[in-house]
Amino acid sequence: MKKAYLFPGQGSQFPGMGKDLYEQSAEARELFRRADEILGFPLTEIMFEGSDEDLRQTKITQPAIFVHSVVAARTAGDAFRPDMLAGHSLGEFSALTAGGALSFEDGLRLVLRRALAMQKATEMQPSTMAAVIGLDDETVEKICAETPGVVVPANYNAPGQLVISGEKEAVERAAEKLKEAGARRVVMLNVGGAFHSPLMEPARKELAEAIEQTPFHTPVAPVYQNVTATPETDPEKIKRNLIAQLTSPVRWTQTVRRMIADGASEFYEVGPGNVLLGLLRRIDRSVKGQKL
Repeated sequence: MKKAYLFPGQGSQFPGMGKDLYEQSAEARELFRRADEILGFPLTEIMFEGSDEDLRQTKITQPAIFVHSVVAARTAGDAFRPDMLAGHSLGEFSALTAGGALSFEDGLRLVLRRALAMQKATEMQPSTMAAVIGLDDETVEKICAETPGVVVPANYNAPGQLVISGEKEAVERAAEKLKEAGARRVVMLNVGGAFHSPLMEPARKELAEAIEQTPFHTPVAPVYQNVTATPETDPEKIKRNLIAQLTSPVRWTQTVRRMIADGASEFYEVGPGNVLLGLLRRIDRSVKGQKL
């Protein structure tokens, strides 16, 4: 009976997030205070009192989800005893911090750097992402490869649910072809840019510099990383995979399947929302999933 803990990525934020944790725990209050200090702006106030619109800014969204997730893990006591960990995109930073590979302060600084670097990269050219529902991965991969311009698979979320990413026109062209190929739906996503695509190369370079200068430690349990969908404990390998993450696809379906193959029978989603529990049910209904 192995316990796996999953940490969500961008899109799980909501107004009022984390307020319950803040009110219940002195440790949580201290972590929120430190977060505001490190960031140099009142993240806590924005999380508790800000609007949907406020929370949708990348430089707010990513630190907010990270802080909420790590605080939830840190204040869970004996309920947080991981045999394995994984995080979806941004959530990988939460998983690494909750698992002791990064300090809270270093993890938060990297997340802010990541958010700002991604924001900068999205402003360089028109780019977007689209969710493809109801087609097998191979067909989506083939159509992306055949479409002129930059368009690639970005998030392997669950069987029959794959997100593509790239130049706006290339994504739109691929979307039409995917519909013709039998996709049930292709939904253009309301995002600032082409995350997990080659268009994030400037952000990858900037983040690589920060990651190289940050001390990483061996985590308390293996972290299954997005880029490889395999468990890692070696700090140097973790760093390399984290650097590659911004321009590589999130192999979430493969990650969850590998965790199950490695003996995970109980899954817990840590942090805001329950997106990952929904994906877990689509990947394998036989395993149990619940909120921490």
